[in-house]
Amino acid sequence: MVEFGDLISAVGKFGLYQKLVVLLLSLPLLLNPFQMVGQVFMVVDVPHYCNTDWIRAVGPNLTEEEQLNLTLPRDVDGEYEQCSMYSPVDWDLDSIMAYGLNATEKCSNGWVYPTAQQPSLLTEFDLVCDRKDLSDISQSVYMVGLLIGAVIFGPLSDRIGRRPVLLISILGQSLFGLAIAFLPIFIVYMVFRCIMATAVSGILITTLPLATEWVGVSYRPTAVLITHCFLAAGQLVLAGLSYGIRNWRLLQIAGSAPMFALFFYFWVLPESARWLVTRGKIEEAKKYLKKAASINKRTIPPELLDQLKCETQTKSGSILDLLRKKHLLKVTLIMSCAWFMDSLVYYGLSLNVTGFGLDIYLTQLAFGVVELPGRICCIYLLQWFGRKKVQAALLLLAGLMCLIIVSIPEDQAVAITVLAVIGKFAACASFSTSYVYSAELFPTIIRQSGVGLCSMAARVAGIIAPLIRLLEQYHRAIPMAVYGSATVLGGLLCFLLPETRGVELPDDTVTDNPQKKSKLQTLSKTNSEEKEINSEKDI
Repeated sequence: MVEFGDLISAVGKFGLYQKLVVLLLSLPLLLNPFQMVGQVFMVVDVPHYCNTDWIRAVGPNLTEEEQLNLTLPRDVDGEYEQCSMYSPVDWDLDSIMAYGLNATEKCSNGWVYPTAQQPSLLTEFDLVCDRKDLSDISQSVYMVGLLIGAVIFGPLSDRIGRRPVLLISILGQSLFGLAIAFLPIFIVYMVFRCIMATAVSGILITTLPLATEWVGVSYRPTAVLITHCFLAAGQLVLAGLSYGIRNWRLLQIAGSAPMFALFFYFWVLPESARWLVTRGKIEEAKKYLKKAASINKRTIPPELLDQLKCETQTKSGSILDLLRKKHLLKVTLIMSCAWFMDSLVYYGLSLNVTGFGLDIYLTQLAFGVVELPGRICCIYLLQWFGRKKVQAALLLLAGLMCLIIVSIPEDQAVAITVLAVIGKFAACASFSTSYVYSAELFPTIIRQSGVGLCSMAARVAGIIAPLIRLLEQYHRAIPMAVYGSATVLGGLLCFLLPETRGVELPDDTVTDNPQKKSKLQTLSKTNSEEKEINSEKDI
């Protein structure tokens, strides 16, 4: 029986065709960071105070300073209160100026933003004072959308294919991302962002199998991590877009409209030939393999295609196999834990790195610069040391940085920042490693279901990471202690996973990777011995 890896070797392990496929998968990821964290640049805090135009009815000629002095209380620093005002009264202006006002209340007629600036989410929807938490709630709702997308698109990709799910996700992100720019109500804005997030999740988890199932064993990390480098580059694109466009609606359009340029994917994006084989669609798989060989200027031996037709049978799998099979259950639990810790420490550090001393745009640029080498170095680390050791070491490093931060005095901002940046470097590298590792551990017929479950765990962590920060009110060290200790535990668990470096991707749920590797090595050894015997006979 022919192994699919033999067909990939015949087609070319990482030829021009595979490079084009990886490029196609990478382009949508350039704009994903914008949808993930772009809102941060739309709710930049600005000076504001209560709208007190009620006093204009009795004092139409008051200057702005006189109006504020009569209607707004001051804080201990002598600045006007931003979230409270003096209660309106039915007095004449002379009485107000003579006796003053004492009773205060919360802003009841909206807010005023004195500095001239482009419209932002904060100013247009008044996300200040009692409404300030709506911004954080919106981010949590977005993470819920990512979770829903993982639940839906993971199993759906295993059932109907990688290509249709990716096309649907790209269309969904394009339509809802652009529609958000024209919404007049913030609650509707949050709903649309949640729906768009499901599409973003579909793109993130569907590019993984397409990138790994078309390339040879040794090029799997390279293919996946190239797509992740585009994610890191997207962080830099976000910094540039947000700096140049301050109007939030125009910024949303600029970050969403380019996705429509990918409409040509309907004609050029290929399906995974490996997935087609596992579903019994042999002729369609042969068509893609022949096209790949043609573009790579290679020729597939006819006997390989014949064996594929004669000996490959339709395979089916269920997400329940991840729970029924002992070796898959162990992999699912540990990898879900690893993804959970990746997300927890990544967002935990991102929310706590405040000691850069730079403005928000330079800080975002620094985050992108940190992530890019983190993604790139994984290509070499995974080749040199294997998946298991790298996954465990990166989680341990990220966790240890958090724990060390706990012991650093609060006034040592530079030291805390350096440690946090190292931790974020390790966290993003660990995230990339998890994608590669997961794609190699789960069988083809349920690969997306397995990755979807892991992605669900990561999204849950993304939802609760900001909530852990609320524990800071009891002691400043608690959030970092939680991030660090949990991540160290996740890193130790990764040592229980099997190594997958140099192992052919599993197609069914019958055997785990080490067994399959042993089988391949035995077959390779047998073939070598047969060749030696034949050579001796010829002599």
